[in-house]
Amino acid sequence: MDRLDLESRIIDRGKEFFATIRGESPSIFDKGWWTGKVMDWSMRNEGFKVQLFRFVDVLPYLTTGDSLSRHIQEYFADQDLEIPSVFKWGAKTAGLGGRLTGRMIAGTLRSNIETMARQFIIGQTTKDALKTLSKLRKSNFAFTVDILGEATVSENEAEHYQESYLELLDELDKEKSDWKGLGDENPDLDWGYAPKIYVSVKPSTLYSQAEPADFEGSIKAISGRFEPILTKARKMGAFVRIDMEQYKFKDITLEVFRRLREKYRDYPHLGIVLQSYLRDTDRDLDGLLEWARKEALPCSIRLVKGAYWDYETVVAKQNGWQLPVYTIKAETDAAFERQAQRILENHDVCHLACGSHNIRSIAAVMEMARALKVPDDRYEFQVLFGMAEPIRTGLLKVAKRVRVYCPFGDLLPGMAYLVRRLLENTANESFLRQSFVENLEVDKLLENPVETLSREREKAEIILKEKIPVSEAEGPDPFANEPVVDFTRPEMRAAFPEAVAQIRTMLGRIYPLIIGGQQIKTEHTISSVNPANPSEIVGQICQASTTEIDLAIEAAKEAFPAWRDTSPPDRAKYLFRAADLARQRIFTLAAWQVLEVGKQWDQAHADVGEAIDFLEYYGREMIRLGSEKRLGRSPGELNHYLYQPKGLAGVIAPWNFPLAISCGMSSAAMVAGNCVIYKPSNLSAVVGYTLAEIFSEAGIPKGVFNYTPGRGNVMGDYLVDHPDISIIAFTGSMEVGLRIVERAAKVRPLQTNVKRVIAEMGGKNAIIVDDDADLDEAVVHVVHAAFGFQGQKCSACSRAIVLEPIYEKFIRRLVEAAGSLRIGPPEDPANFMGPVVDGTAQERIMDYIEIGKREGNLLISREVPEDGYYVPLTVFDGIRPDHRLAQEEIFGPVLSIMKAKTFDEAIELANSTSFALTGGVFSRSPRNLRKARESFRVGNLYLNRGITGALVGRQPFGGFKMSGVGSKAGGPDYLIQFMDPRSVTENTMRRGFAPVGEEDDWI
Repeated sequence: MDRLDLESRIIDRGKEFFATIRGESPSIFDKGWWTGKVMDWSMRNEGFKVQLFRFVDVLPYLTTGDSLSRHIQEYFADQDLEIPSVFKWGAKTAGLGGRLTGRMIAGTLRSNIETMARQFIIGQTTKDALKTLSKLRKSNFAFTVDILGEATVSENEAEHYQESYLELLDELDKEKSDWKGLGDENPDLDWGYAPKIYVSVKPSTLYSQAEPADFEGSIKAISGRFEPILTKARKMGAFVRIDMEQYKFKDITLEVFRRLREKYRDYPHLGIVLQSYLRDTDRDLDGLLEWARKEALPCSIRLVKGAYWDYETVVAKQNGWQLPVYTIKAETDAAFERQAQRILENHDVCHLACGSHNIRSIAAVMEMARALKVPDDRYEFQVLFGMAEPIRTGLLKVAKRVRVYCPFGDLLPGMAYLVRRLLENTANESFLRQSFVENLEVDKLLENPVETLSREREKAEIILKEKIPVSEAEGPDPFANEPVVDFTRPEMRAAFPEAVAQIRTMLGRIYPLIIGGQQIKTEHTISSVNPANPSEIVGQICQASTTEIDLAIEAAKEAFPAWRDTSPPDRAKYLFRAADLARQRIFTLAAWQVLEVGKQWDQAHADVGEAIDFLEYYGREMIRLGSEKRLGRSPGELNHYLYQPKGLAGVIAPWNFPLAISCGMSSAAMVAGNCVIYKPSNLSAVVGYTLAEIFSEAGIPKGVFNYTPGRGNVMGDYLVDHPDISIIAFTGSMEVGLRIVERAAKVRPLQTNVKRVIAEMGGKNAIIVDDDADLDEAVVHVVHAAFGFQGQKCSACSRAIVLEPIYEKFIRRLVEAAGSLRIGPPEDPANFMGPVVDGTAQERIMDYIEIGKREGNLLISREVPEDGYYVPLTVFDGIRPDHRLAQEEIFGPVLSIMKAKTFDEAIELANSTSFALTGGVFSRSPRNLRKARESFRVGNLYLNRGITGALVGRQPFGGFKMSGVGSKAGGPDYLIQFMDPRSVTENTMRRGFAPVGEEDDWI
């Protein structure tokens, strides 16, 4: 193709297209209607746009007049919020101008928004949908039907979606004979070649447990649910398109398509979707084309630009991943044309469904097809129902083959779809907005995206240069969290089984103490075992007695002066080296946790990532705190504030976060200048040994860190009581923590310091589910917070406090979700839940389950494997505040559900324990979210997200009341606890003369 000639033809075709729709406007932008007025205001007022879209999202849950009126006030009655006149009177008056008036206005508002939603949805029932489809066909448009749904939280819901598609196909089959084939070629086919019945299916709706980590299991489960749909479609001659959703499901979706297409080789009517905004799509497209040609399996690709850009960007930024999407709109537009051309060039094995409302993109496809002499039956155009009607109509006139993407179903899942459509329409880069609202010049709208991209990149580079401050200060880069494991990457999926296999060759070794840099073996050892298979010994742990503790304390005392006098930046460098070492072996370190404490892949990787974060964060914090700070500005006087280490620290670590918490407490103590005697839990002492190895390889001087595992009843009290210990950093149960606090308060002979105790002691954490909460989110996050790592987290959710109006629905969905989780060895990524840590924990939790059976109503108790320390995933309701299940920390997969009539009562219930560690609220009520901030008294409060997984530097972790004493780990105050502040004042005046500096308050 001659590129210059082709570009000229594209421009001419685009101008002709614009000429045919001059003066027309999509209904969503028509200011003669309520929707058009509101959309116009949204595009001119970002604050109102945010509130409107959030209100649209919550609207289906507002089932009473009172809740609707209240939410209207909460979202729109803010005095600082500019709202359009069509909205203003109702929002200001609802609930204020009399209940009847308020309810009437609220009803009108609901009606208007539901009308807006119906503009994008062909119906809530099959009957309504069929009427709309018949109208479309009479207007010469083909269709593809999609059943609305964003998520399934259980296998029951996944089966329901499968049944819904089967029922939809049955209903469409009944109507098929009444529909004439579009075009004149064949009454049974559209345009002479295409099936009249055409459905689109989201693969994630067919399997609630789909996860990239369980790549093969997800593919098999989705394919298994897909086959009955495909079998029925094949029997009736229908076309099935596998939709593409979030990036996390992309590779799973592609593999499902390939396997189904290969299995049903004789049935060509199966297609896939590719998204041009993904950086991977060029590679994925080449792979699909190569596969189709090699296997002799023609395929159909619906090429779209993508609908989850904001979501993908936020998720990637939060997790520290590379952005999977292009950041400049013109990149996506250029990719779309490039990929469309590749498909058209391979039209012998690939059919193109061009999904776009962008006239430039449409014109490009038409002219490329013409230049490449692509037959009409090898490409078509697809548009979304309810959007860009003028373009849809104009396209039909010139292209003939236009298919409308038609979602149908309940408004509740439909609102999520509506919000995406509203975001798409009102985005600054939206082609429809630029064309029909901002009326950009046609030449600008039809510009080659490659040229647009070049210009945009130049602008972006200029802006970036202006943003980056020029700094001459030396030091480490700003702190950034270690990226979360990304199981969409094949190499990361492969790394875990490889690492587990590697460490299995090292099982059963004897692990000595490390004191003063020397390995010391003791006669007494304890076996650390795999809780999923207790016969598998992970390691033999040498046990320290009081004799070895004395040796460790002497080694630490000897190392202390030199370590204390090492500069804070130099001490920090040791932590940075340790972080680099941990980063290099992150999968091996995580694999030890999979076998020794039964952590799942993602949980184990997160633990190592947190350890790295502690090393990086505390190193930077010590550099910040390590320089003397001048206080005051009076001339003739210098006042300096500085910190010195306290001395020797006893670090007593738990087994549940065996590397992260051990590393966090130890590295904080060391970087502050203290020397450490480290006592890991015997249940995770092999992981503790890997920490000692890292610190040794990082070059930390001998005696600064001493590894001394041992029985608490043998050496624990001795370590706490020892007069040379100045700090005890502890994480564990309340009972042990309070014992430490009590013993540390007693001054022993020869003791020179008042002991500082830093103790994180657990929680009885609650998540409140408001009556307007998004249950798709709330159910999933409660399940993860309650049963992730078998509930063995001090931050785990053990109480769900649910508002009465939504109580039954929440319980039903939660129990179904809990019943869908797989339980088994954590080595298998398909298993969401594994064993508890040992037999003692198993017995204790089983005792609490029996208590729960007496106190409340058992909703579900799952069967578990017989071998290993498994306990049933268990849920109770009917639990009252005075019940033991509502007050005592269980530390296992036992969830109690409590009912509250009001949000105030829910807050009261949440605060009714002696703990105050973590808590959460799922609500879309701005008023109730504010109330939670003020009144839900916990150390870490999470709004509309799970309550576990605090990140260093972003969610510093720790509580109060009986949840602990001390400042928050991973926060700006934490290191101060390990040091004593000093103040030094110097009089600089001599004989009436004082040197005056720039900082002095001088005349």
